[in-house]
Amino acid sequence: MSDSAIPPKHRLKERIESLCRDMVDNGILFSEAMERFERCFIIEVMRRNGDNLTRTAEHLGIHRNTLSKKVNHRNHRKR
Repeated sequence: MSDSAIPPKHRLKERIESLCRDMVDNGILFSEAMERFERCFIIEVMRRNGDNLTRTAEHLGIHRNTLSKKVNHRNHRKR
């Protein structure tokens, strides 16, 4: 079956499962995996919303203050 014949959701599921296997194989802890996923997901949604916190929070389905705390927490950890 060609890639174009595989439904997009199924391809995404396969990619996520492969990524999970790789992370487990490389000894990444669950907490680190969740943190990485959350950070990546938020960054992508923020990029698509022009770094607008209010719109990003709406798209994520979380309160703007919660998003602000997550973004600020991430920025402080980089230092």
